[in-house]
Amino acid sequence: MSENSPDLEDDTGTYESGLPGFLGTIDVWISKVEAVMLAVGVILMAVNTCVNVIARFVFGEGLFFSGEINRILIILITFAGIGYAARHGRHIRMSAIYDAIPAKGRKVLMIFIALVTSVAMFFLCYYSFGYIETLHGRGRILPALGFEIWWIYIWAPIGFAITGIQYLLTAIKNLTSKDVYLSTGVIDGYSDTESEV
Repeated sequence: MSENSPDLEDDTGTYESGLPGFLGTIDVWISKVEAVMLAVGVILMAVNTCVNVIARFVFGEGLFFSGEINRILIILITFAGIGYAARHGRHIRMSAIYDAIPAKGRKVLMIFIALVTSVAMFFLCYYSFGYIETLHGRGRILPALGFEIWWIYIWAPIGFAITGIQYLLTAIKNLTSKDVYLSTGVIDGYSDTESEV
């Protein structure tokens, strides 16, 4: 790992948690599961779309279930991706004011941002679970694949919960360390990648 790099990834590109002990192990494990889910989801969506296009041109008709599979994969990628982005400090930030204040002020602001975002994610987790209960009660099914529609939305509360936990851990990391952290494994700052080459 380079000294100038703000991200706690080693030279092989694997994620190293900034959390100690058991929490760090769980954080790394969840990160690996999310990375696999995202990679497999994107690949499956690309393959499904390509096969559907080829079927449409060769046989004159696309796969009747292709749209539903892509819908499921988009939901999976979206909600697995929010936790992954939070863990790697990759969410879009409006940082003009944040960047202009001194390090102590940034630390306080980052703790506040992480705690508020964590509460918002848990709030969304609660309401998405309620939405799934509503869908379950209605008994709607996917017309092509034939299973209940509430199953495909299960990733929403899981993704919100993991993201909420990640932001809560980011607040804790900022409370217990001297540096300012964007996530448990990403130190605030810009790396000079041109000088590392």
